[in-house]
Formats: sequence, structure tokens, C-alpha cells
Amino acid sequence: MKKDAYRDAGVDIDAGDEVVDRITPHVKSTHRDGVVGTIGGFGGFFQVPTHYKEPLLVAGTDGVGTKLLLAQQLGRPETIGIDLVAMCVNDVAVCGAEPLFFLDYFATGKLDPAEAEAVIAGICEGCRQAGCALIGGETAEMPGMYAPRHYDLAGFCVGVVEKSQVMDGKSIQAGDALVGLPSSGVHSNGYSLVRKLLGELPMDRDDWELGAPLGEVLMRPTRIYVKELLALRSRFPLGGAVHITGGGFTGNVPRVLPKGLGAVMDKGSWPELPIFRLLREMGGLSNDEMFQTFNCGLGMILVIPVEQAVALAAAAGGYVVGRVVDDTDGACVVR
Repeated sequence: MKKDAYRDAGVDIDAGDEVVDRITPHVKSTHRDGVVGTIGGFGGFFQVPTHYKEPLLVAGTDGVGTKLLLAQQLGRPETIGIDLVAMCVNDVAVCGAEPLFFLDYFATGKLDPAEAEAVIAGICEGCRQAGCALIGGETAEMPGMYAPRHYDLAGFCVGVVEKSQVMDGKSIQAGDALVGLPSSGVHSNGYSLVRKLLGELPMDRDDWELGAPLGEVLMRPTRIYVKELLALRSRFPLGGAVHITGGGFTGNVPRVLPKGLGAVMDKGSWPELPIFRLLREMGGLSNDEMFQTFNCGLGMILVIPVEQAVALAAAAGGYVVGRVVDDTDGACVVR
């Protein structure tokens, strides 16, 4: 086989080596206690913190869906990595766990080292916000698998929680309150519908009183709640927490409720971000469609005894948005 045969087939090993060189300082900036070794080996090593008496490891994996297509359309790779980390670490955190380390998978048809660096720099920023370390990953160049200038992402996070402190919702009772924490925008769910409704609009303008150009609003990274949630848990008797992702309120809130309980949320008890008004108007969407698709301005919901709800909302900059009720169907209803 001639020297450049693999390059002629579409895979540039030198570009892959350049990516590793570019991302190394970004990766090192995420290191925390527990990291063992450096990137570049066949596996990433991490030592479980020794102060845990009965540590349980909590793992999560996710992607960012078709928000990737919007990032590629707009040429905005720098924040999509934050979204990737957020989707994983928020899921781990609602179990009560501290995220420890993260791994990423970046696949593309033609590797652009500068673009790959921008994506992974965003991943590292997300890891710093969450307090976890990026200890490994995979950059794959697969010509023929992806269209030109397209890439795909997946993320994997592992956290740890004391066995006695797992947040599994078992202590939740009828009468407990729901406290919602504001989102930064659409986050990373529902973008197939977002693109269908808004994809033909000018992304560099704000003709709808959004407060910023449409493209900027849609590319705002998913909020990472990890450090805030862990701090709140140390101060308040949280019964459970819900990350509002695909499925909105109706699909996610019931996941933390014990059998025989449901939830009622009060429409209007939190402010609606302008982007959700625009989506509703452009698509003629019903309230039910909105609440089962988008976070509608609340990226996380905490469950707490009602007497602590107002104090929690004040401490978290959130809103008391509903309550837990007896319900054999286990549904979440927004009224």
C-alpha cells in the first residue's frame, strides 16, 4: 500500500494528531483530584474519592440531538460541547451524585482540526462548570458516513454519591411542592420542531423582541445545574429532582414520583421566555404540545416539603410552580 493510501481514502492521520495537540491544554484545564495519568492511552483512569463510605457510581450518556444541525448551519461549534456535557451531568446530578469524569465521542466525515478543537474546548468548558474532568474520548474520521461539514457528538459521564444520600424520590409525598429553576432557553431538546418552525427565519436578526438575534438565542448552551444543585441539597431536604429534557414536563416529572402520585403545575407561576412564545405562535402549538416538548423556561424541577418551598425558591432564584398530588395514573398536568 502506498504511503498516502489511507489519506486518499479520506482519513488524515496527521489531522488527527493535530487535534490531539490542539486539545491537550483544554483537557488539562478540566483536571481535578482523582485524575490518574494523561490523555492518549487506551483508557482513562480515575480514583474514586476516599471520603465516601459507601460510594455508588452513577453513569449517564446523551447527545445534543438536531441542535447539532443548527450549530453546523450557523458555523457555531464553540458552545455545542457545553450542551453535550450539560445533558449528561444534569442527569447524573439529579440522582444526588457529584460528576467525576467525562468522555466524549466526536465523529465526522472530514476532520477539520480547528473545528474539532472548538467543539472539544466547549466540552472542556462544560466540564469546568460541572466540576468534572475530561479524561478521554474518541475522534473518528469516517468518510462516506457523514455529509461534508457535518459531525456527530455523544457524551458519557460518571459520578458518585453516598448510598445513603441517593435522590430516588422515595421520600416524596402528596402535598410536597415543586420548585422550578429557570432555563437558559430551549436547551438541547425539541430542535427537530424548532428547525421546522423557525429554520427559514433570518438567524442574524431579532424581529420578534427576543432580546438578541434569533440564532444567538437558539444556540445558547444548556444550563449546567450541578454545583447549584449539590449546594442546595446540603441546605434543604430535597425529595427529588427532575432534569427537564425531551418529553418536557409531562414526560419527565413523573419519572421521579413514587407509584400512586402525580403532579399539578400552575401555568403562569413562572415567566415564559420570549423564544417559547415565538415557537407557540409560529407553530400554532397548544399548551399540551408545548409542555410535552419543551422546558418552557424551567430546566430543572425540585421536589421539597411545602413548608420549605418558598425558602428554596428564594435561595435558588426559582419559582414555586406546583405540587405533588394523589394520582393513580402518575401523570403531570399543567393547568
